[in-house]
Parts: sequence; structure tokens; C-alpha cells
Amino acid sequence: MKELLLRYKRFLITATFLVTAFLIYALNLRYKEHANPVERSVMALTAPFANALAGADNFVEGIWRDYIDLVEVRQENIALRKSVKRLNERILAGNEAVVANARLQALLNLKETQETPSVAVSVIGEDSSAWFKTLVVDRGSADGLAEGMPVLAAGGAVGRLVKVAPHSSRVLLLTDHASAIAAMVQRSRARGVVRGMGGGRCSMEFTVKDEDVKVGDAVICSGIGGVFPKGVPIGEVTMVKKGEYGVFQTIEVRPTVNIGRLEEMLVLLKQPHE
Repeated sequence: MKELLLRYKRFLITATFLVTAFLIYALNLRYKEHANPVERSVMALTAPFANALAGADNFVEGIWRDYIDLVEVRQENIALRKSVKRLNERILAGNEAVVANARLQALLNLKETQETPSVAVSVIGEDSSAWFKTLVVDRGSADGLAEGMPVLAAGGAVGRLVKVAPHSSRVLLLTDHASAIAAMVQRSRARGVVRGMGGGRCSMEFTVKDEDVKVGDAVICSGIGGVFPKGVPIGEVTMVKKGEYGVFQTIEVRPTVNIGRLEEMLVLLKQPHE
């Protein structure tokens, strides 16, 4: 028996302690309002552990709450970024609509000033080679277009149609070497022919030395030949040179129309011989 008690000594001591504590607690249930010395001792011993557990619980709860807040903030940031992107797209679309409206209004104003019927076209391509530089537009013979018809923009002359398919056409630009337009200086009425020089430049040829031409003069279509209507702007004189020899002046002209930024144009429905 003694050996059995020694063998389970720790178990018996622990059980005795727990039973004693339970009995003391049960006997003191009637005195709920006042703690006895044992309860006060137990409370004093367990208070630091309880405080530590409460602190740890608050710490973990704070970390979890902060994590949830961070997740919500991240989701809110993603939603805000998407919203800002949509707003920027709408602003860009609105700005593009305003710019397009201004271009189309200028083209409409040009159409109203022309007595000849016309068709509005949009640029859909560009074709450059060693010999020719043309723009491809979205209208063709099915819309009444034919080769040789003059092409205008809001700023002035652009060129003429050279190849026409049923639903597309090519515009030979006035800056191309193969282009020639009968022209005159608006101020002095000096006449000549504006030819393309490539690189966005033109020259005015066959203007005799005695004619009054100055830098800054406006050059317009003369109407001779019947292709372009008289008075359509072509460009501005940027250089005038009168050599000792020869009959004609050397004149360079900068086109009024910015060829590199053309998007919409007007084709006059008239034949070159009209």
C-alpha cells in the first residue's frame, strides 16, 4: 500500500489540492458579495496571468482588425484606380469629340462656300514611294468620285485624285513632285505654277523677274485649267530669289495646309475640263 501511495504521490497531491479548492469554493458560494482570504489569494496570483492573456487577446484582435482595414483599403484603392481610369477615358473621349467636332465644322463651313457639289472623305491610309506620295481616302467611284478631281481641306488646296476604286481613292498631294497647280500671288496678281518639291515644300515656277513677289505673300489658285476654283489658298511665299541670268524668279512656297495632320477633306465633284 505504501509503495502504491509513493508511486501515485504526485497524482494524489494534485487531486487533493483540486478537491480542497473545489470544496472551499462550494462552501463560500453563499458569500458571493465578500471574498475570503483564499479567494483573494487566488485572485492575486491569477491576476497577472489574466491581464497578460487579456493584453495578448487585445494585441491579436488589433492586428486582425488592422489587417482587415488594410485589405479594405487595398480593395478601395483598386476600385478608385478603376474609377479614375474610366473618368480619364471619358475625358479623353470628350476632348477627342470636341476636336473632331471643330474639324468637321470647319469642313462644313468650307463646303458651304463652294458652289460645286462635293463629297467629304476621311483619310484611311498613306502610301509613300520614291516617286509618289499619296493619301488613301474612304470614298470612290461608287460615291461619284473620278480621277483628276480637286481635293480641299479647311486651310486650302490639298491635291487631286489620281487613282479611284469603287470604295477608295488616292490623293496626290500638292507637295509631290508630280503635282502642278496654276497659281498667282494674291497681292500683286503675279502668275505661275506651284509644283511640289517633296518634304512638305512647294515652289512657284514660271514667274518672270519683273513680277512683284515678296516673302509673306499669299499664293492662291488662279483658276486657270479649271481644276481648282479660283481663290483657294495654296500657301505662303517663304523665299524669293532673282538671279542675274534667266527669265524667271526662284520662289519657295510653304503650303497653308499641314499635310501631315490631315484627317478629313472635301472632294469637289467636277471634271478637270469643266
